[in-house]
Amino acid sequence: MLSSRRATAARRGRRRPALRDRLTALLPGRADWAAMRRDPRRDVLAGLSVAVVALPLALAYGASSGLGARAGLATAVIAGTLAAIFGGGALQVSGPTGVMTVVLVPIIRHHGVEGALLAGMMAGVLLILAALARLGRYARCVPASVVEGFAVGVAIVIALQQVPAALGLDARHGEKVWRAAVASVGDYLKDVHPAPLLMAAAVAAAMMVGSRRLPKLPVALIAIATATLAARFLPLHLELIGDVPSGLPSPSLDFLHLGVAVTLLPSALAIAVLAALEGLLSAAVVDALGAGERSDPDRELFGQGLANLAVPLVGGVPATATLARTAVNVRCGATSRLASLTHALALAVIAFAAGGLVSAIPRAALAGLMLGAAARMIKIRSLTTIVRTSAGDALIVTFTLIVTVMVNLIAAVAAGVVIATVVTVAALARSGRIEAMPLEPHCANGNGAAGDGGAGGDGAELGGVNGNGAGHERAGTGDIGLYRLEGPWFFAATHRLLQGLGQVNGRRVVILSMAGVSALDLTAARVLGETIMQLRSRGVTVLLAGVRPRHHRLIAQATDDGRPPADLVHPDPAAALVHARSLIGTADPPAPHH
Repeated sequence: MLSSRRATAARRGRRRPALRDRLTALLPGRADWAAMRRDPRRDVLAGLSVAVVALPLALAYGASSGLGARAGLATAVIAGTLAAIFGGGALQVSGPTGVMTVVLVPIIRHHGVEGALLAGMMAGVLLILAALARLGRYARCVPASVVEGFAVGVAIVIALQQVPAALGLDARHGEKVWRAAVASVGDYLKDVHPAPLLMAAAVAAAMMVGSRRLPKLPVALIAIATATLAARFLPLHLELIGDVPSGLPSPSLDFLHLGVAVTLLPSALAIAVLAALEGLLSAAVVDALGAGERSDPDRELFGQGLANLAVPLVGGVPATATLARTAVNVRCGATSRLASLTHALALAVIAFAAGGLVSAIPRAALAGLMLGAAARMIKIRSLTTIVRTSAGDALIVTFTLIVTVMVNLIAAVAAGVVIATVVTVAALARSGRIEAMPLEPHCANGNGAAGDGGAGGDGAELGGVNGNGAGHERAGTGDIGLYRLEGPWFFAATHRLLQGLGQVNGRRVVILSMAGVSALDLTAARVLGETIMQLRSRGVTVLLAGVRPRHHRLIAQATDDGRPPADLVHPDPAAALVHARSLIGTADPPAPHH
């Protein structure tokens, strides 16, 4: 008993330093602070440029989420600061995003603002746990086709959410977003008021055209300022954002009602997954551009977790790093975290000094800004490439898009990954094959150098291409047939591939060269064993050659017919051929089983 307690205490002692080391690795180091001193002037200028771009987006995302424009601004300040210090990418810029508005609207509808704040804080905890568990590397394993379909679906949902505001109507609650958009269009047609629609369209057009042709100008800020002036001096009768208090809200835990935490867990998981996906994908793009040092995915999760843990305290919306603001940061020449910090501090100054100006922005203008941002999320060139090059990936994109719009975001990612897995399995199943090989190269090479069927071009492929067994006679002359197995052999492919082999005729010995089998599962091994027994029942002996060491146990379990393993498995086709000729020359093959 004493030794057991000592062993337990020793394990705990080893576990504590490991956890401490893991946590230390997630914290900023000396290199991070040293980098901020390299070129501070350049970083400050880049940060101010990002702040100009981020200001209207923060206001729009906050207003669209249902928590208000001030919440978006508070999020940009708090999340931008914490993620800049603790995040895994030195050039990443964090804040409210359009993706989060999609998931927040239904949460507020069912659980109110307090529910949305609690779900955001819970998401922060989940992200921190994911960072401690080192799950950051796995988020990048989501297939590109799923990400593309998800992005297009989110863009459509964001656009549909803006329809009521763009038409000058109040948002409709309790309905699917596409139904609410259709109903809003119906209400608008009963009493047409063109001013909000024209303003939203103008701002959206400015966003799409200006950002492409004038990338160095703060097009979003110019568009919002112009729309605000038009609403101020022209009789357009547009609804404004309304009073936005200066400064940041005081920290509060009034929303912390743990009784509803279990109910909000799926929503928190959705927020955490979205924050992880968007943040890590943004970091991957920056890494691909070769800008700055490579990002640390676990640190990125940790930084986003801390940001989302703190943002609800000031009534902010969930946040993550976004490629749009990060790209501006990179283009403006940022070299360290100082640029992201400058962006957050600049927005804090605006929050304290310019609340009155923000309150005069028309809601239709913010809706137009969101419409433009949604349109920019759709990468037409990338989608066209996917559709033209891969029918399977096109199916994944379409399916993920539909589920995103019709169901929800988490279901879309899960369904997309499932469909991608099915398509990948089908493709792998088609890559496995059997080829009938001539015997002459092996006769000429007694050392087995040609043991994997070097005359591959002379063989006749079986299975998926020639599953009826045609071409078997080309494998050799007389009583011995040689077949080369290649590719992955697993549950989805084996029955199709071995169907023709089971019908082989005119052979007393069949040699299966398995050196080219890259993967073998239990199902494939069992089907192979059944095929061997089927051939033996017809008086055909089967020999295996070149079986990889990791496949020996599966083969032994699947072909347990009383025959010593040495008589069944041989190191290469040349050795198997020698044994086959000895069987034919000195003894008859086993008699058929009845």
